[in-house]
Amino acid sequence: MPRPSLATAQRRHRTPDERSGPTHRSRLEVVSAAPPEPVLPDAPPGQRSAPDLLSHRPALRVDARAVKESLAFAFAGGAPAGAFDRHVESASLPASTWDPARFAQHVFLRELIVGCLHFTSEGRTYIPSPALLGRALSQPPSDRDTVELRRAIFRELTGSEAQRRDLERAYAALRRWVGQIETIPISRGEGSRRRLDILAAAKDAFDALAGGFAGARSGLSRLSAFGAAVRESEAYRRLADLLAYDEEIATLDVRIRVGSDGHVRDLRALSIRENSGNRFYQSPLGRLVTKLVMLWRGYRFSDDELLTRHVNSVFDGIEDDLVALVQLLGDLEFYLAGLALRDRARAAGLSVCLPELVSPGFSDGARGGSPGRELKGLFNPLLLASSVSTVPCDIATDHHDATVIVTGPNSGGKTRLLEALSLAQMMGQAGFFVPAAEARLSPCHGLFVSLIEQAQADQSEGRLGMELLRIRSLFEAMQVGDMVVLDELCSGTNPSEGEEIFQLVLSLLSELRPQAFITTHFLELAARLERERPVDRLVFLQVELDAQQWPTYQFVDGVARTSLAHRTAARLGVTREELVALVERSKRAHRRRGAEPA
Repeated sequence: MPRPSLATAQRRHRTPDERSGPTHRSRLEVVSAAPPEPVLPDAPPGQRSAPDLLSHRPALRVDARAVKESLAFAFAGGAPAGAFDRHVESASLPASTWDPARFAQHVFLRELIVGCLHFTSEGRTYIPSPALLGRALSQPPSDRDTVELRRAIFRELTGSEAQRRDLERAYAALRRWVGQIETIPISRGEGSRRRLDILAAAKDAFDALAGGFAGARSGLSRLSAFGAAVRESEAYRRLADLLAYDEEIATLDVRIRVGSDGHVRDLRALSIRENSGNRFYQSPLGRLVTKLVMLWRGYRFSDDELLTRHVNSVFDGIEDDLVALVQLLGDLEFYLAGLALRDRARAAGLSVCLPELVSPGFSDGARGGSPGRELKGLFNPLLLASSVSTVPCDIATDHHDATVIVTGPNSGGKTRLLEALSLAQMMGQAGFFVPAAEARLSPCHGLFVSLIEQAQADQSEGRLGMELLRIRSLFEAMQVGDMVVLDELCSGTNPSEGEEIFQLVLSLLSELRPQAFITTHFLELAARLERERPVDRLVFLQVELDAQQWPTYQFVDGVARTSLAHRTAARLGVTREELVALVERSKRAHRRRGAEPA
């Protein structure tokens, strides 16, 4: 009787209810207490800690029940591309006081992720999930231990090429597994082979975790610990035996006789050795007895179907651990995206860093009890996605809760500076690299960013009304100590009324002690505020100009004397001479059409 091949084993479709009965419990649960690194707490007997790289306390942050349902259906018949990415995107994150709705659109977070944070792993380019990575960046954890966990992982990855290669190798293995399980079979036979390929890819992913990250002292040790725990389990041994049996059912020794013309004259089997040591081996007599017993009970099936139960049971045994692999996709993307930003900055001659995070209550005497902000070599990472030359600058204030008023000409870099400052604060508090060579930041409870927006077709208010609504939304959302970034405050009305509103906003903001950055073209007002200092901790920065009065994209103390509107007009071709030339050209064209007015 011929030996059946596991490649033709068919999996019985089971409903989610069958897979989630009262005895089917997840082995991946939130750990109640854990030191930050490198040792994880012992899990209860029969359970494993989730290999969580984004939380100080390891947790299973994806919806386990929903992921298992997707795994069941995908294993049986495939799934559409991106099905498991949706589970990654909806994963929970550590608690945060930040609300992305107050700033994410204005700092172009999605554009940053797609344009600057894509990375390469084993020759393939990947774009990290804008949904999950966007939330991980825009919702910095309130738990300082979680921030430190992420920073320690980044430090270890940048200090060890071996650890980085292991991370890339693990991610590539996870992506291959997802690619296999999301493949929809065309034929019945292909589906059988596909299920075995899914199991083989899952084994490769577990092996990549267990075999990598040697000597890791940061949270990366969680990956190797999880992989090693899986490999020590009975479920993994069954998986390995099943795949080994599929690869080698038997060994056949043959003798081939070849003629002088090179053609085979004879092929004779000398011996055959069946893989009887494998747990899935069943002798021909045993298979026959099993079929006869089932036939007596009223069931008819082929030799291939006898093996279906083994394929199903192996998948069931590792299902909980597969849920953890889905979560890991998003976790690994967080760190690969950070490394990609670092690489891209270095290629442009720039540097990123993990900032020094100082408490707002820190007192060093020299600064009067409030730590200052300092960023050296600050640049706007959004510019890395374009061909525009990126010029870094240095920004420093003596107090974290200073209100900085920035003046200078259009196209001098003021708005780009606001974007860079906002992104640096957000990324630094999230435990990510910041776009600066060196940085000292003070964490805040939230961020409010409002840049000048284009008019909308359905807006009910004019420019002044929209500006007033912008101001109201700021005070509705703001808490004491938040960071506030405003571009062109009160620019939507005449100077006298705008200046009055500007001073009102400034005086009320000071009572909330924010970290504030505001740009304005009210130069006379800014000069008067610099002289009179009506509120505490006002700082004035202006765009630096070179000897020819062109912006250097650096910022120095003081208030600009002019916005250099004539320079911008000349650069854009809006001088009197050029406009007159355009008018004359239009008149000449009109005369040529024979429509000369009387």
